[in-house]
Amino acid sequence: MATKTPVPATFLEAVRYFSDEDKATDFLAQIRWPDGEQVCPKCGAVGKHYWLKTQKRWKCRDCRKQYSIKVGTIFEDSPIKLSKWLPAVWLLVNCKNGVSSYEVARDLSVTQKTAWFMMHRIRLALHSGSLEKMEGEVEADETYIGGKAKNMHRAKRERVIHGTGGMDKVAVMGLLERPRGAEHSLVRTAVLSDTGKARLHAEIHKNVERGAAL
Repeated sequence: MATKTPVPATFLEAVRYFSDEDKATDFLAQIRWPDGEQVCPKCGAVGKHYWLKTQKRWKCRDCRKQYSIKVGTIFEDSPIKLSKWLPAVWLLVNCKNGVSSYEVARDLSVTQKTAWFMMHRIRLALHSGSLEKMEGEVEADETYIGGKAKNMHRAKRERVIHGTGGMDKVAVMGLLERPRGAEHSLVRTAVLSDTGKARLHAEIHKNVERGAAL
């Protein structure tokens, strides 16, 4: 593992530094394993790995599985390189007034759709305080948020309620990772455009590591 590297002070420095994928990998590894004890995302073995230089990934000595720095993180299942991801993170955390997907798209030479996808995942990580996905035992459920019609004043009920069930309410989803040992539970939430199977599965895939007990 490389010596701990200071965070780039400007966006130009971030782009120049993270353009080297090896440096970007080392930088992310320092964030993911700050104590230097690297954990295999496949079997959980600690410190039992070696670097495959030609393939740019590690191999676990216990389970013999290969894994990259992206596995088990919000960057997984994305063809976008860290040379794009990490400057995008820098932009989001350093722009006090926020940054739009259009601005990120221009600065990183990606499409607006790609920039929106990146910003969504990065904000998710900032909200939960972790770049890693949920694992172990995870519970997921969805519901509708909104006051009960019977508890509303008649005037308000007539103004906001136009149907039954979930109509005129906001669909939300919650995911909870059951704590292991003395650790605290990890909870993530999301507002849904709909509660269809495809939408729910997409949210789970984005937040939960493969192999978790859902």
